[in-house]
Amino acid sequence: MEIQQDFGITDALQKLGVKASNNGSSTGLNSMGGGESISSYSPVDGQLIGSVTATTREEYEVIIKTSQGVFKEWRDTPAPLRGEIVRQFGQKLRLYKNDLGRIVSYEMGKSYQEGLGEVQEMIDICDFAVGLSRQLHGLTIKSERPGHHMQEQWHPLGIVGIISAFNFPVAVWAWNTALAWICGDTCVWKPSEKTPLCGVACQNIIAEVLKENNLPEGISCMINGDYKVGEMMTSDPRVPLVSATGSIRMGKIVAQAVAGRLGKSILELGGNNAMIITPEADLKITVIGSVFGAVGTAGQRCTSTRRLIIHESIYDTVKNALTSAYSQLRIGNPLDENNHVGPLIDTDAAANYMAAIEKAKAEGGNVLIEGGVLEGDGYESGCYVKPCVIEAKNEYQIVQDETFAPILYLLKYSGDVNDAIAMQNGVVQGLSSAIMTNNIQEAHQFLSAAGSDCGIANVNIGTSGAEIGGAFGGEKETGGGRESGSDAWKAYMRRQTNTLNYTTELPLAQGIKFDL
Repeated sequence: MEIQQDFGITDALQKLGVKASNNGSSTGLNSMGGGESISSYSPVDGQLIGSVTATTREEYEVIIKTSQGVFKEWRDTPAPLRGEIVRQFGQKLRLYKNDLGRIVSYEMGKSYQEGLGEVQEMIDICDFAVGLSRQLHGLTIKSERPGHHMQEQWHPLGIVGIISAFNFPVAVWAWNTALAWICGDTCVWKPSEKTPLCGVACQNIIAEVLKENNLPEGISCMINGDYKVGEMMTSDPRVPLVSATGSIRMGKIVAQAVAGRLGKSILELGGNNAMIITPEADLKITVIGSVFGAVGTAGQRCTSTRRLIIHESIYDTVKNALTSAYSQLRIGNPLDENNHVGPLIDTDAAANYMAAIEKAKAEGGNVLIEGGVLEGDGYESGCYVKPCVIEAKNEYQIVQDETFAPILYLLKYSGDVNDAIAMQNGVVQGLSSAIMTNNIQEAHQFLSAAGSDCGIANVNIGTSGAEIGGAFGGEKETGGGRESGSDAWKAYMRRQTNTLNYTTELPLAQGIKFDL
């Protein structure tokens, strides 16, 4: 493997045990490695990084049976002790933060700072889960029958299947697995086939922790491959919960498959996120929030800002400020911290980006800042594109759809904030939303039941990014699932209501008499 500009990548791969060829279906299981080879090419320079082997049906069976067996032991381990394993995992992530951040940046294409930030999210969810491991509390409930005690408690579910997307190749897995582990579940992870080596690196880290604690490796397993491998898990009744992150199209397929066997699912799907800019917005923070939201991770976040809904009275002012800000963007190798924007994940994504721009033009959109695929020295991979800004209307079909690329649509509204909110809500997706205003009435209207219909609603911060402490997820065709903070842990457990009679009588509920 020869990397054009190394930036410490070779050393990072070696430290985390990522080799040119990785039989990484499940760490340590000897039978792994019989499927087709999946090659991982970096969008940064087009270089082949390494490969993994797709999981076969036979290998999948070994993994599931191993995970099932380990679950029976792991569920009986006291939750605070499970939390201790997660704490140690978090410590390992601190040790390997720079190296894993580099691998994320190089394999996925996001900036090195964003790669470090993604690993920090993993560390943060570990910290959150450690505290939670002592608080998996239920309720005590007053019984209507004398001499009876009622309570509610939570038990582990079993195997949690995790399907993650390329844009957050490590953090979303950690959001799920850290919670699942402290809840007493075992995990089987299918990372994106576009970023499989990030999965190998993470598996190697948790394998160190498990080995140091004499714990079975089946607590954390991994499978590799395309949608066919994912189907093995979504259709498998031995996997009671599947958490899937990806497109709406993929989510609908997963939802139907899991619901068809009456399983549970957590779905984190598409976003078509808008920022409302009212006449009373602070222009400085508005521009910063808009630009980062639109071009961060090259527009490949599910929370990326896709639409700016700007009041007509300040439309030209905002448009001019954005034009000035976009002219200062530097596009290039994401491991070079002087650059703001890295590549798209692959050339297919670049083609979709170009097609979206053409569709916007065809529908009547006015291209304010021209896009295009970059060529020449440093752009050999064919994955680097120019962040594009288009004046459009909310009803355009291309505006209604989500394009996973740095395309920002400028939309104009008149009237009051309710008109802007109606435009924001007028799409099928419902993940993230934001309003920029110093008007307290507008802010509260946006956060009211009649306001934003999204799972995330922000005031005076952008649509992109979320803190670990809050539950993450969206409504409508975003899927309705919740991950990460708050009480999202309950999705990884089963609820049980208990009634205990400590008398020698048997009074029936609702005063029913049944004498024999």
